Amino acid sequence: MPVKPQILKVTSVARSRLFHVEALELRFSNGVERSYERLATRGRGAVMIVPILANGDVVLIREYAAGLDEYPLTLPKGLIDPGENAEQAAHRELQEEAGFGSRKLERLKEMTSAPNYMGHRMTVLLARDLYPSQLEGDEPEPLDPVHWPLSELEALVQREDFSEGRAIAALYMARTRLELEAGSVSATD
Repeated sequence: MPVKPQILKVTSVARSRLFHVEALELRFSNGVERSYERLATRGRGAVMIVPILANGDVVLIREYAAGLDEYPLTLPKGLIDPGENAEQAAHRELQEEAGFGSRKLERLKEMTSAPNYMGHRMTVLLARDLYPSQLEGDEPEPLDPVHWPLSELEALVQREDFSEGRAIAALYMARTRLELEAGSVSATD
């Protein structure tokens, strides 16, 4: 395993309401020095939920994405609030964004996005045994839930309005987990 570089200096480059850019002066183990920029890590991370209905449909949401200036389909997700763990945040976000609670939450994977530029971590959870439950969220408008058969994942991935890489990865992980479970149940019957 490589030796991590020594951080010589961290400088704040820019700050907005949502983002804080830092410049890092680094010295690598071979003596080479470089400057890097990154989005500073804040908070406790985030969650993305793969809610599966009893009929095998996944509950997606259509939500405004400012970065794209569009309304793509995605999975319910949100930040982990102070005092919450990933499961508590997932249960809350699921109720706020999709209108369901879950009696069974299971961690699938902790993922990163663009780790060369930011330290953001997102925990993906599979939510099953769903029941109707709505909490008021912080979204500026009601979200549009869309039910999609997980068995038709490839067709979903081909849609132009479904492009978020984290959501695509989360759905493939969930489908694999469910298929493995179904296989182990069938093998023991």
